[in-house]
Amino acid sequence: MKSQISTLHFTQLLSAARLARLLTTHQLTEWGWPPYCTTSESAALVVGELAANAVTHGRVRGRCFRLTLAMDAPDTLRVEVADLRGDRRPQPRTGTAPAALDLTAESGRGLLVVDALAARWGTAPYPPSGKTVWACLPLS
Repeated sequence: MKSQISTLHFTQLLSAARLARLLTTHQLTEWGWPPYCTTSESAALVVGELAANAVTHGRVRGRCFRLTLAMDAPDTLRVEVADLRGDRRPQPRTGTAPAALDLTAESGRGLLVVDALAARWGTAPYPPSGKTVWACLPLS
């Protein structure tokens, strides 16, 4: 794949999680990672989960979420999804086992997927009142 990376950056306003996944795969292909490699598949899953959360929990009527992909280190892809609802910030688990999951529920496991695929993830304020949920993925 890529042996030397200068800063690569992609940002887009979107309204649908599916489009965010497709654009992520397309952009990574442009940067040299084919659609079915581990990097692209992991990034698409993480973007899909974060974008779905932004649409479901962070949406403000008439406004979109912002997807950002950045490779500013040779071994890390940073994914950011920003929305306008800063009052609903997810919190990464810190060394604790996941709570008992309702296996019949249709939702509630997305951040477990992000936690499993990302080297680290977290949240940051997105001025003036929103949040950014970010994840750093190792490049293979």
